[in-house]
Amino acid sequence: MRPLSGVERMLERLLERPSARLFRTRIQPIQIQHRIERAMERERGHGDDRDRVPDRYLVHLAPADLVGFGDAAEQVAAELADATLLFARGRGYTLASRPRVELFADGSIGPGDVRVDVAVAPPHPSADPAALSDATMVFATPAPRAPSALLREVGRDGREREIRIDGSLLTIGRAADNGLALDDSRVSRYHARLRARHGMLVLSDLDSTNGIRVNGVRVSEVALGVGDRIEIGSTILVVDAVAAD
Repeated sequence: MRPLSGVERMLERLLERPSARLFRTRIQPIQIQHRIERAMERERGHGDDRDRVPDRYLVHLAPADLVGFGDAAEQVAAELADATLLFARGRGYTLASRPRVELFADGSIGPGDVRVDVAVAPPHPSADPAALSDATMVFATPAPRAPSALLREVGRDGREREIRIDGSLLTIGRAADNGLALDDSRVSRYHARLRARHGMLVLSDLDSTNGIRVNGVRVSEVALGVGDRIEIGSTILVVDAVAAD
């Protein structure tokens, strides 16, 4: 059996959470993610020595399958968007913006099946959902709101700098295209991610080689609070302030 990829591990962790026990659907997030990846590869274009891929994915599900996700549907869509970003970066693909995943209830789709379409531009904000076909209901997933935060980076040489987080998703790693790029050989190219979840600031390990420690304890995912001390490679990040939007 082949080992799970980082994307698959991310989605498997979603299934292990308490909310996943409430799923009443024949489809699981990892199955949807595989279809999104296939759609990305199918629509991949070449130009300027780069492989460009779509950044908006419309996932059509049987109505009962979408309803089966219950209150976790928004969380599932957000996790799928994160996994799509990780998949694209892992293959060096170029995105115009952060991927967006939307889940639709579509009466033409059978239970347990998935269809993924791609789009370039979002729908016009004045579009009336009532004008859609009776067989298709849209479940639009809003971008999660995040608390702002102030981090203090303590480098290997003892120097410090402040890092302000404005509420958007922040990736941390050695690669230059991370929101927070660390010049540290013990840090993976895409090591960790900071994002909002239910009004909290959540730090997640992106299947890094050396892992993450918070207050001396190795973690895969944790909600952060003021005073928490994060160890990523040889770099220390201290949470100095967290403020809800």
